[in-house]
Amino acid sequence: MKYLVGALLVCATMICGERTTSAADQAADRAAIEKAIESYTAAFNAHDAQALAARWSPDAVYINPLTGSQVEGREAIEKEFEAILSELKETKLAVEVQSIQFISPGVAVENGVAKLITADGQPQESTYTAIHVKRDGQWLLDRVTEEDVPVVSSHYEQLKQLEWMIGHWVDADDQARIETTCEWTRNKNFITRSFTVSIQNRIDLAGMQVIGWDPAAKQIRSWVFDSDGGFAEGRWTKKENHWYVTVTGTLPDGGSASSVNIISYVDDNQFKWQSVSRTVDGGLLPNIDEVVVVRAPDAE
Repeated sequence: MKYLVGALLVCATMICGERTTSAADQAADRAAIEKAIESYTAAFNAHDAQALAARWSPDAVYINPLTGSQVEGREAIEKEFEAILSELKETKLAVEVQSIQFISPGVAVENGVAKLITADGQPQESTYTAIHVKRDGQWLLDRVTEEDVPVVSSHYEQLKQLEWMIGHWVDADDQARIETTCEWTRNKNFITRSFTVSIQNRIDLAGMQVIGWDPAAKQIRSWVFDSDGGFAEGRWTKKENHWYVTVTGTLPDGGSASSVNIISYVDDNQFKWQSVSRTVDGGLLPNIDEVVVVRAPDAE
C-alpha cells in the first residue's frame, strides 16, 4: 500500500508539473504574439512592406480587404503591401486586441478591432480574426479575415440641443403635481418623455411623448399618447432660448385640439412652460399661464 500511495503521489506531482509548465509556456506564447502584433503595427505605420511580409508564414494566404484579391506566400504578400501602402501614404494603423485563444500549442486565434486613421483623423474601423501559427519557435500570421464595423445612424447632432431635458422634472402646487422623465433611446435617435399628472396624490393622467428629428422635413417633431386615449403631433421651432411646439391632436372622443406650447430654457435645472392659442373643435380656450418646471433632486 505504501508503494501504491507513493506511486500516486509521484504521478500527481508529474501531472501538476506538466500543467504548470503548460501554463507558463502559454503565457510566454501570448507575450510573444502580443509583441508580434506591436511589431506588425509599427511596420505598417513605417510603411515597410518587407517587414510586414516577414510577419507572415512562408505559405500564408493574404486577402486584400479593399479589393478582395488573394495572394499566397511572403514574396507575393510583400508586393501586395507595397501597392497598398503606396495608396495609404499618410494612413496609420491602430489595433485593439480583444482576445487571444490557443487552439493547440502551435495555433492561436486573435480577435480585435483595427482602425485605419487617415490624415484628416477620420478612422475606418473593421473587426478582424487573425490565425497565428508557431514556426521554428516564432509566431507568424497565417490567415486574416476582416469585416467592416457597421456605421450606426444617429440624429444626435440635431437633437443634442435638447440634451438639457434629460432627467427627472417636477411642476407642483397645492392642487396638482406633474412629473416628467426624459431619456435617450438607443443610439440617441429619439428622446422619450414619460409623464404623470397627479391630483390629490392620485394619478389622474399619464402618457408618453417621443421627440425625434424628421430628416425629410428637416425639423424636430414629437408624438404624444396619453392614458385617456388621446394623441397628438408637434412640430418644433426655436427662437433664441424658446422652443415653440405647434401641436395638433385628436381627443379620446374623436374631437380635434390644437395649441402652441412654449418651452423656455432658463438653465440646466429649470425651464418655463406655457400653452397658448388653444382650441378644441375650433373653439378658442384660455391660455395656460407660464409655469416654472424644476429638475427633481436625484433619488437616494
